[in-house]
Parts: sequence; structure tokens; C-alpha cells
Amino acid sequence: MSADAALSYEPEDESGAHSAAIILRLRGLGIANRDVLKAIETVPRALFVPKDFRRHAYSDHALPIDCGQTIATPTLVARMIAALDVGDRHSVLEIGTGSGYQTAVLARLARRVTTIERFRTLVKHAERHWIALGLRNISAVVADGTLGWSRQAPFDRILISAAFAAPPVKLLAQLGDSGVLVAPIGPARGPQRLTLFQRSGEAFDTRDLGATRFLPVVSGVALSL
Repeated sequence: MSADAALSYEPEDESGAHSAAIILRLRGLGIANRDVLKAIETVPRALFVPKDFRRHAYSDHALPIDCGQTIATPTLVARMIAALDVGDRHSVLEIGTGSGYQTAVLARLARRVTTIERFRTLVKHAERHWIALGLRNISAVVADGTLGWSRQAPFDRILISAAFAAPPVKLLAQLGDSGVLVAPIGPARGPQRLTLFQRSGEAFDTRDLGATRFLPVVSGVALSL
């Protein structure tokens, strides 16, 4: 999305009916956390969707964004964030900034969000949108997300938006005691399961949150985008 496209968005472009439909859909899926629903309701997904796809912004479909990436469906974002159980005193690490939509929802809930993205282009676009929404509690880093961000660890919550073939040991190590990490686990072409890890001392309890499908995680930083 170009800077002009981002800056041309106006709140009235969003219909209240669209937001209401999303909230009803989420409640139908059993997502009852009022804070999560309010955050979803108050972050305009249309702002983060390329102009050519904006008419589909409130459909429950993943949509393409720059750098060959996608913006996740509203229901998937809500499921993951609801499972993460974010509170206003929590520091959150997000792996995979993407469009910045999920980051914005997290920022409505958490004390601080640190988000890591391998594509500089996506970070620059997302930052414009966060500024437009008045979000000041986000730190975006262009870096290798597979390594996490040890200089600010431990984190209370970690949310990963790319599939790891096995539990992400380096990221689990950056989770504070009683902290929660949610990530898709499984091979790129095989079955993946959305999995919750909760730390208890040096041990981790796990919970299966259901089948999912994400692009595989890629290490390193993109050189040209």
C-alpha cells in the first residue's frame, strides 16, 4: 500500500454494520472476552488492507498485502489474541508484523508491544497506520523473528504469525514465568496446529487450539524489501 493510500483512509469509509457483523461472528465462535471484542471493533481493518481489496476488508478472508504476505482473517486474529489472554500490564512480543493490523489490536490491550518483521517495507507502512490511530505503545523492529528480541526479554506474552516445524525453543526461552506463547506448529505442507504454551518455571504446559494454516517461518531479514 502506498503512503497516499494509507493517508487517504477516513473513518467514515468503515460501516458500523461491518464491525457489528464481525463481533457477532466472533461471539458465535465462543469468543466472549469483552476487551478483545472491543479492540477488534475499534481497530479499522480497512485501514490495513490495500485499496484494491478494501471492499473485502470485513469479510472473513485472508487478503494479500505487499511482499507476498497476507493479512489474517478477523476471526483468526481474535482467536489467537483471546487465547493469549493479554492484560493492560503485559509486555507482548509479536513475530511477524505483516500489515500491522494484529499489532494494533494487541496495542489496544497491552502495556507495550514489540513487533518483529523481516520486511522493512511492511514496517514502514504499518507505522503510518499506527500513527493515524494514535497508537504510541508499539516498537517495531526489522530483524530475524526466529531469534526473538532478547534485549527486552522476558515477555509476558508472545504471539507468532508464521509456522514453526517444532516448538520455537529460542522464543520460549524469552517468555517470563507464567507467560503464554501462541504459535502455529507444523510443517509448511503438512497439518499445522495452533498451539498454546504456558511457562511454569523451566517447564511448559501445552494446549491444542485447533487446526490452522500459516506460511512457514523464514529466518533472516529481507535484503531488498
